[in-house]
Amino acid sequence: MNIYNNPSLASQYELSKRPLLSSRTLRTTVIDIFDAVQRDGDDALVMYTEKFDNATIERVNVKAQVYDVSDGVKKAINQAMNNISVFHSAQVTSSIKKVQTTKGVTCWNETRPIERVGIYIPGGTAPLVSTAMMLGIPARIAGCKEIVLCTPPQANGLIPDEIGYIAALLGITEIYSIGGAQAIAAMSLGTQTIRPVDKIFGPGNQYVNAAKQYANENGVAIDMVAGPSEVMVVADEYADPAFVAADLLSQLEHGVDSQAVLVVTARSLAAKVSEEIEAQLQLLSRAEVIRESLQNSYAVVLSDSESCFKFVSMYAPEHLIIATESARSDARKVTRAGSVFIGAYSPESAGDYASGTNHTLPTNGWSKSTSGVSVSSFQTTIQFQELTQDGLASIAKTVNVLAGIEGLDAHASAVTIRLKKA
Repeated sequence: MNIYNNPSLASQYELSKRPLLSSRTLRTTVIDIFDAVQRDGDDALVMYTEKFDNATIERVNVKAQVYDVSDGVKKAINQAMNNISVFHSAQVTSSIKKVQTTKGVTCWNETRPIERVGIYIPGGTAPLVSTAMMLGIPARIAGCKEIVLCTPPQANGLIPDEIGYIAALLGITEIYSIGGAQAIAAMSLGTQTIRPVDKIFGPGNQYVNAAKQYANENGVAIDMVAGPSEVMVVADEYADPAFVAADLLSQLEHGVDSQAVLVVTARSLAAKVSEEIEAQLQLLSRAEVIRESLQNSYAVVLSDSESCFKFVSMYAPEHLIIATESARSDARKVTRAGSVFIGAYSPESAGDYASGTNHTLPTNGWSKSTSGVSVSSFQTTIQFQELTQDGLASIAKTVNVLAGIEGLDAHASAVTIRLKKA
């Protein structure tokens, strides 16, 4: 891991930029997949499943599969689901606050669940059971009537038992054994079997993310534009180098394009963490992936805590771990991050699985303007207003003047015609 000692502000800005991914080839492939799904429907999905997932399926929808899950796995899933449910249920607000902007003019907001949502659960080297929980639970709490789940099949053509078990607990019955960009295309366009959804959620590889962007361009809402996973750790001399190294490594094993950044006030700590990384790396099964992702990663040595958190704000990490003596007070300095982990015993992996917070988070600096998935992500907010005759009269002149400036006579007429009849 490269160590940058007190880089200039300009250098910090350059460091905060994420590695660029080539998108031209991705986009061409994604458009071809969307065109094929639009033209051939389910047949295209079956063909792409065999081509990309090396699995043969007779139909895309999952029916009557028996899910064989051990008691130990069930216990872990149930505890995680309980914590996630508790955290997300607290986000629900039922009170409607009406405000009178002028006498006789009342305005308020009400939320409504998005009726039909699609959640994508990646497969890859292992089923992402945590993502099924992180998306399915807030969708249910939000009140979405229809939840569509897409996940790649295994070599035997069946979906992973753990994913099916979670779906059953959540009452999700519309499940399709398709993955990749073709799953996003199917949820966007619809096929003979799959009806289009109103919004698509879920992480995935670069093809899935490019497909989500293309779907969004063509009128389907998505949760966010996602990039490679990333973690930033701010540590001081009181931090345990072994803990810090473990946190960096846990994020780097996601993929070769993941990134880990260490921010410290002492170069000696950065050196100790580097040594720990090398020692722990010898024991990990995904060491090759981690070694490659380490090429994207680095440590920054800055003069003081204030400088460290200014760099945090510049970088805007997906995951931020604060491993300092005054971690709780330091957390108040954070203005841009997807999810924050405070103190020595708050590893990022706790949030990935079981603390209760959501792990579907903005990457690539998007936490400057975007939040992670929550119950509100599965809802829309509708604005209401109700005016009495006197209330309309009290703002009529203002409406007419402003409509006149914009040259919209019909807008003014909609007000005056009412008041003349009154």
